[in-house]
Amino acid sequence: MRVLVDYRAALRERSGVGEYTHQLVAALLRRAAGYGARSTLDLWLFSSSWKDRLRVTPDVAAAHAVDRRVPVALLNFAWHRLQWPPAELLTGAALDVTHALHPLIVPSRHAAPIVTIHDLNFLKHPERTRAEIRRDYPALVREHAHRARRIITISEFTAGDIVSILGVPRDKIVVCHPAAPSWTPLDVRPHDGYILFLGTLEPRKNVGALLDAYEHLVTRRPQPSAPPLVLAGKATDEAKPWLARIERPPLSGRVRHVGYVDPDKRRELYAGARLLVQPSFEEGFGMPVLEAMTLGVPVVAANRGALPEVLGDAGLLVDPERPVEIAAAIERMLADEALRDASVARGLERARAFNWDRTASLVYDAYLSACASA
Repeated sequence: MRVLVDYRAALRERSGVGEYTHQLVAALLRRAAGYGARSTLDLWLFSSSWKDRLRVTPDVAAAHAVDRRVPVALLNFAWHRLQWPPAELLTGAALDVTHALHPLIVPSRHAAPIVTIHDLNFLKHPERTRAEIRRDYPALVREHAHRARRIITISEFTAGDIVSILGVPRDKIVVCHPAAPSWTPLDVRPHDGYILFLGTLEPRKNVGALLDAYEHLVTRRPQPSAPPLVLAGKATDEAKPWLARIERPPLSGRVRHVGYVDPDKRRELYAGARLLVQPSFEEGFGMPVLEAMTLGVPVVAANRGALPEVLGDAGLLVDPERPVEIAAAIERMLADEALRDASVARGLERARAFNWDRTASLVYDAYLSACASA
């Protein structure tokens, strides 16, 4: 079974979709290696960019790599609007499955199409999107979801949205969660660490409310009692007012933006945090919450989207539209040692349920069923 995976999301700054793409490919290859000669999976990675080249790391080196020097925007327009060129023309190979790690099908001549839908925020709040996502996803997602042989998604929350909003039968959807990193939990938690936010600085992450909450916190707990706030993640154009705000009192000197953090540096980032705050309006999953739990970092998260599904009872859930409530939860987690200890213990236990090997098996089964449903 020859499967083409659209690997472009993992080309640069592997956050969110890019990290899921890379880790899933690595897990599929580990699974295939475990089956040896009995494996039926022949995995191909497709990349296309004018300036960024595909870097094949050791954990995905067993896949065939196809790297084309075609601008991303040009290929997306041709694929989304013209359904051309077919994947076979770009790869020179006959394919059984094409797997798009986004909601729109990779066109092909004969392969069974699979799409991954991480969330439907682009339909519910198109004002929070930009570029091709705003132009193409809302207009085309329904048609592509119904044409796809299988839809992979990352949470029960998003699966419910796909059924209710797109009208896709539930038995066509496979929930394949992201999984916990292979980190050893912290032996000692920092007493002088920072409050951490990790994610792209974009509207749906609700960074403005987090800054409101932190400003409320520092007025109640002046330095040195209030830990500093670290914002980690790539800044979008919409983040400019937030970045300007943290340069002014009362946030100047207390909040810093460290930008995008490479995957191999994230454990160190979490290790310095007293807690993680994830106040997003909506997440299809919420990988920082799982990563924090895996290491033993307590979490305060929004009671929206898939975040309650990931966090469960291992932290505090808050209304993301109420900064005072966010501030109160942060203060409670900082002050209550028993609550912190219980959150850490439950988080470590909960994180063990998210496993890449299981996810890879579910995705592989989806490939088989997509081929069988031709």
